Amino acid sequence: MSYELTIEPLGQTITVEDEQTILDACLRAGIWLPHACCHGLCATCKVQVIDGDIEHGDASPFALMDFERDERKTLACCATLQSDVTIEADIDEEPDAEIIKVRDFEGTVSRIEDLTPTIKGIWISLDEAMHFQAGQYVNISIGDHGFSRPFSLANQPSTAGEIELNVRIVPGGVGTAWLHNDVSVGSRVKVAGPYGRFFVRKSAQSASLFMAGGSGLSSPRSMILDLLDAGSTDPITLVYGQRVKAELYYHDEFAALAEQYSNFTYVPALSNEPEGSDWTGFRGFVHDAAKAHFANDFRGHKAYLCGPPLMIDACITTLMQGRLFERDIYQEKFLSAADAQQLRSPLFKKL
Repeated sequence: MSYELTIEPLGQTITVEDEQTILDACLRAGIWLPHACCHGLCATCKVQVIDGDIEHGDASPFALMDFERDERKTLACCATLQSDVTIEADIDEEPDAEIIKVRDFEGTVSRIEDLTPTIKGIWISLDEAMHFQAGQYVNISIGDHGFSRPFSLANQPSTAGEIELNVRIVPGGVGTAWLHNDVSVGSRVKVAGPYGRFFVRKSAQSASLFMAGGSGLSSPRSMILDLLDAGSTDPITLVYGQRVKAELYYHDEFAALAEQYSNFTYVPALSNEPEGSDWTGFRGFVHDAAKAHFANDFRGHKAYLCGPPLMIDACITTLMQGRLFERDIYQEKFLSAADAQQLRSPLFKKL
């Protein structure tokens, strides 16, 4: 059984299969809807139901409150159709966004490397190359567990026949444990993608500032390599933070790129490196390193933030104090299961 879904203000109608979510159907049809967690927790994908019947699915009562359900709002990542439906979504036109339909792919794990004590690089040779935009991510099926998990693509689009994922082990995380412990070279895996709306606004022809922490380096690495491959001459700065030197991966690669390209600057930062070590770089957090490097003046930049929520929040505060505002700040938060448990109603004060 299938139903027809009409998306306003586009006026476009697509077919949605039984039990398929609104978000999945739209993305596979090449229609982008705002979304983030894809698990009914963050409310980014909230849409208005204009006509027809839907089932809310596993939407969190904090992300979709009772009064919003009464007002016929729903979360596209969880909602399924019970009839032909018309929705109204907040869709912004982005001139630099590529329209790429989400598809299913299969591939073979071709290489695994310990990038740090907690992060593995996993390379997958796809049976068919995936076209994607630098900064996007894929969902990888977690063995026989019946669910998938998102991971950003760390390679540039020109090498899309073999994709790279940087996977940090998450305590208690079934998905990352499977990728770290059960997957080996030669394993067959399934991925779907590309997903996401995190990309460089190239048409702006402005300086780019990338701020990343932990395995959040994946997307910025893809975006930076893509810019350099394309011959960009605009200033590019990467401020990347980890706790200790052993966790600072791709350090040598970025240092070499900074030597090779006059328009690329690399600023590594360590927040918990032991005193007396041979580290001569910045000691502190990503936002502190950026503030020091730019003398607290970020005007003229487009900033791209990728990492854990606390890092993102601190970076946004610092950027705004340095006179860079919302229209020039783009972000991709990495939400682990532990992060998701901390999500609460927007009516609650952040402690």
